[in-house]
Amino acid sequence: MRPHPARIVSGIQPTGNLHLGNYLGAIKQWVSMQDAMQPDEECLFFLADLHALSQPVVPGELNAHTTEMAATLLACGIDPQRSILFNQARVAEHSALHWILGGTARMGWLSRMTQWKDKAGKKGESQSVGLFTYPVLQAADVLLYQATHVPVGEDQKQHLELARDIAVKFNSDYGDTFTLPEPFISKAAPRIMSLRDASAKMSKSDPSDASRINLVDDDDTIAGKIRKAKSDADVLPDAMAGLAERPEAKNLVTIYAALADVTPDAVLAQFAGQGFGAFKPALADLAVATLSPIRERLTALLADRAAVSAVLADGAARARALAAPTLSKVQAAVGLQV
Repeated sequence: MRPHPARIVSGIQPTGNLHLGNYLGAIKQWVSMQDAMQPDEECLFFLADLHALSQPVVPGELNAHTTEMAATLLACGIDPQRSILFNQARVAEHSALHWILGGTARMGWLSRMTQWKDKAGKKGESQSVGLFTYPVLQAADVLLYQATHVPVGEDQKQHLELARDIAVKFNSDYGDTFTLPEPFISKAAPRIMSLRDASAKMSKSDPSDASRINLVDDDDTIAGKIRKAKSDADVLPDAMAGLAERPEAKNLVTIYAALADVTPDAVLAQFAGQGFGAFKPALADLAVATLSPIRERLTALLADRAAVSAVLADGAARARALAAPTLSKVQAAVGLQV
């Protein structure tokens, strides 16, 4: 059993048109973290709008997506009274610490980052400097708040290791300044695949809208997409091992388990021996029951974007109150205060 962390910090890039995979794979995990916090502990969740600038952006779209992402987090259960929700751009300390830590991070560290190699490929010289250095901003994002724990997936472990390396070197060069954040390993987030092709993740970039369930889909659309989801003619087995060679069936069982907060084996214990003619209606009912309240809250929030902006402004004020002492200490350590 894990000890309760004192302060969790995590960010997500603002994108539009969120879907079931986003909810089950990330947002639902955040809500669970929030709900597990003790009264004297804190969760800080931020919209990484500064990180979005590492790639070309359309200003109006970035602004709209930031508001929509915030509204989605609120609709899914992030409580601004229990967590601190804000967007990076409202807290200037992120950028200030990023620049200072750029003097501590090393080119060799950044050039070895797997995501840089994957995203830049053979066109590194034509990529933005921001794409190369954004892991330093990620380090600033968590070190700024003296985070004790940071939720990480497989693709982010290297970035947390970099943040720790930067903190260790800074502490060694200038004195004890930063807390070394530990990875927060929650229960494994389900990997939700396309409803049309279970070899690909559910994605908003898929040209087929039938491949995903959008969080704004109405009840009939949700049910229709599940009814038409690719499956097979065999009955369900009594254990997940029996789905090893049945990716579409495995995906639908995984979705049911994640929505119901039970294990996939528990789902199969309930539906073993039944075909998809029985399973899909049950999955559709569960998906509608779970997502309908989220859609209704999201629709109401998007109808009052000023209220969402006010939540972000309040969260930013609370975040700045936590960030300012760390930045002041860092500035003093490197001689920027006289």
